[in-house]
Amino acid sequence: MGRQISAKCKQCRREQQKLFLKGERCSTSKCALVKRSYIPGIHGPKLTRGVRLTGYGIQLREKQKAKRTYRLMEKQFRNYFEASIKKTGETGDNLFNALEIRLDNTVYRAGFAPSRDLARQAVTHGHFEVNGKKVDIPSYKIKVTDKISIKPKTQKGNMFESLAETLKNKDIPDWLTVDAKELTFTVVGEPNIKKTPPQFDLKLIIEFYSR
Repeated sequence: MGRQISAKCKQCRREQQKLFLKGERCSTSKCALVKRSYIPGIHGPKLTRGVRLTGYGIQLREKQKAKRTYRLMEKQFRNYFEASIKKTGETGDNLFNALEIRLDNTVYRAGFAPSRDLARQAVTHGHFEVNGKKVDIPSYKIKVTDKISIKPKTQKGNMFESLAETLKNKDIPDWLTVDAKELTFTVVGEPNIKKTPPQFDLKLIIEFYSR
């Protein structure tokens, strides 16, 4: 499966919004969007100030924000949208739920990785188990009551040695419960778009794909 390989800070600058692709660094003064609050390129400052987007352009930017936030390629993101249309209920809610219940995203949401990229890497390398069985597929759909844990062998390494302390200061969504002592987390509900609203406009994304 393909992945985003362009410079992370350029992606945030292009969207003119912090996507938190570098974890905690994005909340500091080192964030590139703080230093250079204009889109990348030689004409960036001029274009950022004076260009008005068309309706299509606005929709495109929202779609790109979502793709880059969840670290997906176009085909994969489009597949999520197509599947969301076929389900009962609001398409936007279905799409948000499908993106949130990816295993790599839940690892990030639970505070077990500082960014979605690192969460994806950790899952791909086989460091996590779901209900006691190793899962190395980032897009794996987690379900209510699923218990995600770090492999015992991995817990003894350096990767997660300070995780228990880090989890004390993490803001965890209410559909996950974390056991900092055992280094596990459990899915106790479904993502709630009202309680954890996305950084992008789902309505505009639906309009983009419905053209």
